[in-house]
Amino acid sequence: MFRHPAVSRWVKLGLLAVTLGFCGYGLFSQRAAVAAALHGLAWLPVAGALAAATAGLGCMMLAWRALLADLGSPLPPVTAVRIFFIAQLAKYVPGAVWAAAAQVELARGHQVPRARSATVAVAGMLVSLATGLLVAAVALPLSSAGAARHYWWALALALPLLCGLYPPLTSFALNRALRILRRPPLERPISMGGMARAFAWSLLGWGFFGLHAWLLVVAVAGRGLGALPLAVGAYALAWSVGFILIPFPGGVGPRELALVAALAPIMSPGPAIAVAVLSRVAMTVGDLAWAALAAGLGWEARRQAARPGPAGQEQIGPVSECPQERDVKLS
Repeated sequence: MFRHPAVSRWVKLGLLAVTLGFCGYGLFSQRAAVAAALHGLAWLPVAGALAAATAGLGCMMLAWRALLADLGSPLPPVTAVRIFFIAQLAKYVPGAVWAAAAQVELARGHQVPRARSATVAVAGMLVSLATGLLVAAVALPLSSAGAARHYWWALALALPLLCGLYPPLTSFALNRALRILRRPPLERPISMGGMARAFAWSLLGWGFFGLHAWLLVVAVAGRGLGALPLAVGAYALAWSVGFILIPFPGGVGPRELALVAALAPIMSPGPAIAVAVLSRVAMTVGDLAWAALAAGLGWEARRQAARPGPAGQEQIGPVSECPQERDVKLS
């Protein structure tokens, strides 16, 4: 259905417009409550939320790097930052493939084969989604039975996705996909150690993301530690819902709606919308901060490469004698 690219693009943009319309209506209808919540913000927790969101994004990059190294392409941290975070900006374009495509092309410039990079992009998304749903499945039923009932379909995916992280099963599925695409199989399977490292980094990232959501709840509503499990589970569920609904760039719309619904047990709609808006801002600022750092690192690398060596030092290897000089010596 909707196989023509132009039709598919218009359908996706239409879905995005409808969802943003609902979000805008919710924001407008609760404008007084949202304004009051934003007016009384505690800015220290907001700063902490920005730092936590940025740290969480860094952990997700390290999970991707661990998988790439496990499949045979270890990258220095600076190079990994440059590839991952510049490519991440493409996730704000409608469609789910642009960030992965940018990742593949940028990694190709560092001798990472396209097939390997694409495989890691898919495996990395699987790890992020599975760990996010695991966090939501553990935290939400303990703190928000209503959100767990409403989004049961997303939580139900947690177990099969976690099973899919078993390396032999993951490698088998990836090889089947590569075979269907008429591509060569993986040079080596994903190892238990590599998957464990990626899983651990991703889980740590979700810890930071949950911390950022809780700090925003503290900033807006003054809630204490009792709101921490709900905030962690609510954000993990909201991100996962936004990821699953592919046509929405960066999960814009569905993520905010799911977050407001999941926070309902402890917050009225106005403050919850304020948290959702601030969370989107914090994550976007984190993406831009990492991208700016990546661009700066790239500029510095190019500057170092263009810098001449010390005075008097040869920049090329020793020059061999030309044939004419060798003939003179022999004669």
